[in-house]
Amino acid sequence: MNHKARPLTFLAGFLKHPREVGSVIPSSRSLIRRIVRHGDVSSARVVVELGPGTGVVTKQMLRHMRPDARLIALEINPLYIKTLQRDIQDPRFSIHAGPATEIQQALQTVGEHEVDLVVSGIPFSTLPKPEARRTLQRLNDRLSPDGRFVAYQFRSEVRKLGEPILGPATVRAGYWNFPPMRIFIWRRSDAVALA
Repeated sequence: MNHKARPLTFLAGFLKHPREVGSVIPSSRSLIRRIVRHGDVSSARVVVELGPGTGVVTKQMLRHMRPDARLIALEINPLYIKTLQRDIQDPRFSIHAGPATEIQQALQTVGEHEVDLVVSGIPFSTLPKPEARRTLQRLNDRLSPDGRFVAYQFRSEVRKLGEPILGPATVRAGYWNFPPMRIFIWRRSDAVALA
């Protein structure tokens, strides 16, 4: 697929399932650089991406990941799944066709038990609250001792839902994007230190 067609695919996915997609256009390069840096992608061996969309963030993470790392994407939109399968031919990459609450099943499918980094672009503000809390609890249950969770969001609902489960978040600006996003970062080691 050519680069010009990707935003149209992203828009088509948004129009078909607006509650499941966080934006009408893919993330900017500046925002993606910040996600990669704040998630410390280069040190992670197991990465999970919730809601990869057309794979704009996914591809950049793969560029920065270790040769022995793996990236498991959880996606429910059939159009995006088809695009990811066609566009990403990296042996470190696999797709789990299912909701973010299935993080444990997705890890088990590839023989993994815990995750070093979870990156999420799914809009927690539009998820039903019970599903959002289940997602956060299940990813927290699977984080390694040095695990990180990085969510880039238009609204701050993920912080309200996440802090009772994951502890205090660090918030970074991601305004170099349309719409403007904030990056919410949790580190398992920070939560343990505060306990």
